[in-house]
Amino acid sequence: MTDRRKFIKTVGIASAGLLPGFPALGGSAGGSYPSKRPEPGKRRFMSSAVEETIVEVKKAIADEELAWMFENCFPNTLDTTVTHTEKNGNPFTYVITGDIDAMWLRDSSAQVWPYIPLANKDEKLKKLLKGVIAKQTEFVLLDPYANAYYNDPARISEWKDDVTTMKPGVHEHKWEVDSLCYVIRLAYGYWKNTRDSSSFDHTWQEAMKLILQTFREQQRMKNDGPYHFQRLALNPTDSQFGSGYGNPTKKIGLIHSMFRPSDDSTIFPFLISSNMFAVVSLRQLGEIYGTALSNKEMEKVCTDFANEIDLVLKNYAVLQHPTAGKIYPIEIDGFGNALFMDDANVPNLLSLPYVGYCHSTDPIYMNTRKFSLSHANPWFNEGKFGKGIGGPHVGGKKIWPLGLVIQAITSTDNKEIINCLTILKKTHAGTGFIHESYNVDNPQDFSRSWFAWANTIFGELILKLYHEKPEILKIQLG
Repeated sequence: MTDRRKFIKTVGIASAGLLPGFPALGGSAGGSYPSKRPEPGKRRFMSSAVEETIVEVKKAIADEELAWMFENCFPNTLDTTVTHTEKNGNPFTYVITGDIDAMWLRDSSAQVWPYIPLANKDEKLKKLLKGVIAKQTEFVLLDPYANAYYNDPARISEWKDDVTTMKPGVHEHKWEVDSLCYVIRLAYGYWKNTRDSSSFDHTWQEAMKLILQTFREQQRMKNDGPYHFQRLALNPTDSQFGSGYGNPTKKIGLIHSMFRPSDDSTIFPFLISSNMFAVVSLRQLGEIYGTALSNKEMEKVCTDFANEIDLVLKNYAVLQHPTAGKIYPIEIDGFGNALFMDDANVPNLLSLPYVGYCHSTDPIYMNTRKFSLSHANPWFNEGKFGKGIGGPHVGGKKIWPLGLVIQAITSTDNKEIINCLTILKKTHAGTGFIHESYNVDNPQDFSRSWFAWANTIFGELILKLYHEKPEILKIQLG
């Protein structure tokens, strides 16, 4: 009890000081917090392990409103977004992003990621996760350059008039390096936690070879490759420069990415955070080949490719910022031009320890983190209801709660974590869920009331604190 009181006094009071005069907005009338989950009979999927975890973790959360948000958010992907079926005895799981009936490779991976540690406790959940891997495999083989797909392979997209190669079954054809990285990350994470390698069949291996081929094509060492994209749109971030191939680059060996994880177009095609993610993913794929599949030749192919990209990053992606010192830029072109900013979507520069590229104490990362979370970052916003990273996708005066979650997940500072939790608690606008973005001066002005990735990763943060920093959950937030 003495330690807890000491913690509340030294950390809780200090964190309150980070938000002077922070307005109260959130919760529900009368101090009660009724569940916002669908009735059990209307939930898309039920997992005994997830339900048991919710009960267990809620008991450890002193702040009633925060506990309520966890209960609403953590199971949101299972409650509302999954369609789980079997084909020829094999599981397939389609996972929509929320308010859009399409499955993003990135979002679907991130949405189910926090459930992986529970897979061995629940065979149904384990099959569902295997089904996501199988569904993503289908999509990669359909088109590795797409970012989002439909469950119906014959469905024609609303974006059918985009100037690119659109196929039936593809929702959107924005080439984002991180999409394919997330496919590897999910398969690797599932295997490492369950030791189940049954997903790595011939079909999956064909998809992995296509990922490697796509990464090689987008190094563009000899030509522009097969991918281009343009869209007739009022928003310039929805299209690309250079007849759809992007701005010119010096061919230094990095992978070109025409779009960021936000689905916004890149200005300089070498997206640094996604290339760093690719280094991690290629090493993970190499480990799968070497250990699970006993294929040393493919292990070397993947590992050598990762090392090749990493060497270029070390030579080209550490630059001197006028005020922040040596940091990572978000994008470069290889000619010496760079874009110094950070976007809230993952992988961003802030998330590099989260995706596994570096440790949070790495000096260049620490400098970059300070830059990302300061007004030196053009997309860092601050107002009456908090401060954090936004991005071009939602415009000025907006921040992404997803960015606040990643800030807390990658932080080693209890005060900073509590500050992020406090902002998240104060800005859900009474809904009990995490939104895509909100106006820093008016949380009622938010985008996407049903955004499952943000909800589930908030649950992931709470679980991380439960296991690693339980003392934080024992305090009453301001």
